[in-house]
Amino acid sequence: MTTIAKAKETMTSRQRVLNTFAYEKADRVPVNYQSNPTIHGKLCAALGVTNPEDLLQILGVDFRGVGAAYTGPLLFKEIPGTTVNRLYGFYTRWVANEHGGYQDFCEFPLTGASDETIDAFKYPSPDDFDYDTAIRAMGRHKDKAIYCGHAGFADIINSLGQVMGMEDALVGLLTEDEAILRLVDRKLTLQLGMLERFLSKGQGRFDFVMLGEDLGSQHAPMISMDLYKSVLRPRHAKFIDLAKSYGAKVMVHTCGSSSWVYDEFIKMGVDAIDTLQPEATNMSPEYLAENFGGRLNFHGCISTAGPLAYGIAKEVTENCRHTLEIMMPAGGYHFAPTHQIQDNSPVENIIAMYQAVHDYGKY
Repeated sequence: MTTIAKAKETMTSRQRVLNTFAYEKADRVPVNYQSNPTIHGKLCAALGVTNPEDLLQILGVDFRGVGAAYTGPLLFKEIPGTTVNRLYGFYTRWVANEHGGYQDFCEFPLTGASDETIDAFKYPSPDDFDYDTAIRAMGRHKDKAIYCGHAGFADIINSLGQVMGMEDALVGLLTEDEAILRLVDRKLTLQLGMLERFLSKGQGRFDFVMLGEDLGSQHAPMISMDLYKSVLRPRHAKFIDLAKSYGAKVMVHTCGSSSWVYDEFIKMGVDAIDTLQPEATNMSPEYLAENFGGRLNFHGCISTAGPLAYGIAKEVTENCRHTLEIMMPAGGYHFAPTHQIQDNSPVENIIAMYQAVHDYGKY
């Protein structure tokens, strides 16, 4: 049976991640994993596992995320042929392709909406979640690095785009439309309340909080620095300050060419950046290490649109080795795909990717 020959370990996952956050010596780089459901199933089959936790153990994954189940009422109408998100009111529809498929956004309920319609769009209460069960589940992962939050936590641009389309979202932010900003703040109030309850009940066990805000296209910023500072920054800062008040680190997921905002993130207290798409402008491992090494942790940088998807296993191994050689010397590097591994990635390439980090990611 195919498996991964893991590097010799002298630390727990939690020690490894915390040492890396602190730019201190670890036995190897921390490892993480995200994938689409279809390719995840194929990888599990190739490695002979059915339990997701068994797969994480085989790959040597050091991180475990914790989320609370929603227990409140359905606030948004259901539309046949779509799936409505119970928390945030956006709609998706399954779109099949030759490799599997994905949920695509559709039926944007607030496109061209009046102020009255926007103000009537309600979010759940932060009390409508089962935090206690989630906190108890953390006990199964005492030696792992534990985090709460996700790429849509504290996110403003994408969250607006999901319910009103990107054109209305970006115009609304640029013009600082009052109804749209009230909508933003209602969603963020929900998430801030969720975060506060999680951190309070976790009693210091959360090692970091994951936030998100996609800020770049492949070639340039999506918005200006002035807009970031005036509208997004003060809202992001509330999440960062709350996490810091509980002693948790902060990792921000941001796709595309986003390094233009990293100095601002550093000023705000952000500890790590997730995604790091190397093909985007000013996002290569060399650029990131030279300009931000020792000041930010990096989580990602193994492209899901490069050799992993379109090359052969040997090319994947070389790509991973090259990235590790650049990122490891400054410390603060966590090995992970740039986003969820996509369905068009050959399973043998994914196995080569994780074997490479155990072969070349040792300090």
